[in-house]
Formats: sequence, structure tokens, C-alpha cells
Amino acid sequence: MPHAETPGTGSAPRLRLRWWTELPLIVLVYACYSAGRLLARGDVSSAVNHGLEILRIEKMLYLNAEHPLNRLFTREPWLGVPADFWYASLHYVVTPALLVWIFKWRSVHYRAARTWLMTSTFIGLIGFTLLPTCPPRLLSPEHGFVDTMAHYSSYGWWGGEASAPRGLGGMTNQYAAMPSLHVGWALWCGVMLWRHGGTRTAKTAGVVYPLVTTIVVMGTANHYFLDAVAGAAVMGVGLLLAPYVMRGADRARARFAGRVPLIAAHASEAAEPTHTGAATPSPAAAPTASPGAETSIVSAGCQTSAGERIPWQRESRFGPEAEPDASPTDAGDGAPAAAR
Repeated sequence: MPHAETPGTGSAPRLRLRWWTELPLIVLVYACYSAGRLLARGDVSSAVNHGLEILRIEKMLYLNAEHPLNRLFTREPWLGVPADFWYASLHYVVTPALLVWIFKWRSVHYRAARTWLMTSTFIGLIGFTLLPTCPPRLLSPEHGFVDTMAHYSSYGWWGGEASAPRGLGGMTNQYAAMPSLHVGWALWCGVMLWRHGGTRTAKTAGVVYPLVTTIVVMGTANHYFLDAVAGAAVMGVGLLLAPYVMRGADRARARFAGRVPLIAAHASEAAEPTHTGAATPSPAAAPTASPGAETSIVSAGCQTSAGERIPWQRESRFGPEAEPDASPTDAGDGAPAAAR
């Protein structure tokens, strides 16, 4: 059964993780992410202004990787078409596959990895809400970008609106470009492969996958270079916050676990019948001893047993092989006589 270490302590008991509790949690987080993208559409003019501002900042920093990559992908279908498939599908396949792999084969690291990914995703959602950004492909043609997803739409399932299937483009927020969670999730996958892959091939894939994803998001004109940088920064912040998130979850779980027995105790007390009259206790329920009852006699540091006045009384009257019969003398004062 998979386990995960409780953060903050090396000796704390491990938490039992089950797939039927993890799957709904992941689905819930992704549903919140998707719903947040839809709700955070923002004003189009503000999104365009943010996109142009990013271009101006990149120009000041002498950064211009988007234009040459976009021209290359537009001119060469053998590069542009695979890049569009890469952008439209791999983050839906690779990221969940690695989560399942870690859960099954690297379970001791699963909880920290899952918390890091989810925390970073929520931070990215805040970025989409506060800073709606027009991607390069949606800028006016005078800025020199070509939407390769629309240019090669006949090769795939997508239409002219982002990577959504044809006719469903209106169900996605095309202005959720800053930060690039395509790059952020790819970076998470790369770190997981590098740290837990165990083979040279896995480590190589851990380096190649985020790098190629960064090239793809710029070459397809879906993100600026600074979007990719922001995606990596979001993952860094999520990594720093993940231990605190896990500790908070542990405290909440401990409080909940402490309240459940208390609630159950109150429920059992309420279910017990109450009696107005004094009930006579049954012999089985009677206490074995009371403060006023006769106690055993201690002599020479040895406590006598029932029916003895001095220690080893029975051994002295009966040999080690003999078995005493039940008589009023041996039973002690006040004991009932044996039946004849």
C-alpha cells in the first residue's frame, strides 16, 4: 500500500494514501484550474496591452526568441505540425502519467510531488486572474506572429482557437498566457524524471522535455519568453510553499481526527437509556473490590491469597502434589458452604 512521509519530521508516522482518494482530489484541482481560466477572461484591451508591454520589456532586454522560432515553425511543416501536437496534448498526458508512476513506484515521494504541482497550479491561476495577457498569436499581424495552430489546423483536432477541439474554442480562456503552465508543468516533470527516474534515459528526458516545451510554446506563438520564465518562477515558489501546505494539511487532519472520537462519544452517551429508579447491579457487573472490603493480609513481605491467613498456608497443609477440596475452612469467613 503506498505511503508518504509526513513533512517536517523524519520519525512521524506515514500517511496512508489510496488512489480512490487521490484521484478525486486531482480532478477537483484541475476542475478549479479550468474554471478559473474561464472566469478570469479579463478585458481584451487590457490583455492586449499586457502582451505589448511584455514585448517592450523583452526588447529592452534584447530578448527576441519568439520571432525566429515562429517563422521557422511556420515555414517548415515537419517542425510546425509536431510542435502543435506537442503543445496541444503532451501536458495532458505526461503530467498525469508521471503522477501515476510516482504514486505506484516512488510512493514515498508522491505526497510532496503532488503538493508541489497543485500549489504551483493555484499560484498560476492567480496570475491568470490578475494579469490576463494576450499571447503573441492573437496580436495584430503587424507584430509579425503567425498562429501555427490555425495555420496547421487541418492536421489536428484543433480549430483556429487555441488547442481546443474544433467548436470548443469558446470554452477556454485564450488570454491565460502569463505564466506559462505548459512550461511550469514540464519543468515539474523534468525534475521528477531527473530525481526519481533512476536511469540515464530518464534523466535525459528530464532535461529535454522542459527545454523542448519552452521552444514549442514560443515557436507556436502561444507564449512569450517571459511567460516561460514566469512559469518556471511559479514552480519555484510552489516548491518553497509545498512543505507549509503539507504541514497545514496535517494540522487540519489532526484536528478533524481528534473531533471524530469526541463526536462519537457524545452520540453514544445520547443513545444510552436513562433510568429514574435505582437499579440493582448484577453479580457479574459488581465491582471486585471496594474501599470497605476486607483486604489481603501481608506477612513477611508476602501477600496472602484468598482463603489464607498466612503466606503459604495452603502449601503447608497440602503437599505440593495435593489439591485442596472446597471446604468452608479454606474458603474464608463468610463464604458459602460447599454443596453436599
